Amino acid sequence: MIICQTPLRVSFFGGGTDFPEFFERHGGAVLAAAIDKYIYHSVTQFPSALFDYSIRLAYRKVECVKNVTEIEHGPFREILKSLEIERDVEISLAADLPAFSGLGSSSSFTVGLIHSLMALRGQFISKPELAYRAIHIERNVLKDAVGCQDPVLAAFGGLDIVHFTAENDISVTRIPLRRDRLQELDESLLLFFTGIVRKAPDLERNKLKRLGEIEQNLVRMLKLVDQAHGLLTGNGPLSEFGKLLHSTWMEKRCLDPGVTNPTIDRMYETGIAAGALGGKLLGAGGGGFMLFFVPPERQPAVRAQMHEFFEVPFHIGATGSSIIHS
Repeated sequence: MIICQTPLRVSFFGGGTDFPEFFERHGGAVLAAAIDKYIYHSVTQFPSALFDYSIRLAYRKVECVKNVTEIEHGPFREILKSLEIERDVEISLAADLPAFSGLGSSSSFTVGLIHSLMALRGQFISKPELAYRAIHIERNVLKDAVGCQDPVLAAFGGLDIVHFTAENDISVTRIPLRRDRLQELDESLLLFFTGIVRKAPDLERNKLKRLGEIEQNLVRMLKLVDQAHGLLTGNGPLSEFGKLLHSTWMEKRCLDPGVTNPTIDRMYETGIAAGALGGKLLGAGGGGFMLFFVPPERQPAVRAQMHEFFEVPFHIGATGSSIIHS
């Protein structure tokens, strides 16, 4: 049995600039972090000659098929095909948080499955190759309208600044922070669930159709990445990081009408009025998780006002996709 643990992520700055449609013209970058919430793949071999099926998959539903082409779940099917695994395998999936909620779960699934199947075959795969393979599967095989940051964070983990030049030319730099400064950042972040799940590619396709209209918004969002990096690595107050989150959320709201809605706007306004310095909706928009930057002394007031929304405690800087049992 192989068990693979792959982190979800929060993206602070630069989301949207990680699409080749944008970064091949302007360059792209994100500042993001893996978090200690995970997707788990359990993979085992089994003797299909003794059963009436050759592949068993257990996720929200259970599929038992005789041929890989019969698999309904597209990512499962295409990843198995890409690795030429056609039988004698059983895979179970578990997750700490719901899918389609803005935390990069689709990419964490892809990265974790590739990693665990490679391990089952006794083959090592490097973090860059793992990220590149996942990007290829998502964008070129499944034809999903997704950016490139999520597979990178799932594979590498950590708190990173990631620069994009091409789909096969991505650089990852770990952000060096003093332990006390990292702890202050970690303890200033609150995560609340909107209660809304949605499929990101649907919204991202709309943004790509409007790329000419929103290009300058993305350019301004890209500039915030360097500003945020300078704040984190400098000696100034981290409160400015929270205010920058507000700036990027104001830009993000303009990318497409579907990014926000009255429930999300009310949620954000409530958090700010209660004491948050800034925040943003994670992922493509339309639902999922809202991230706030709140100094610790203000957090009781924010939690009191946000009582109707489920809070998920978390920490940033989690390790990238790892084989935790073999």
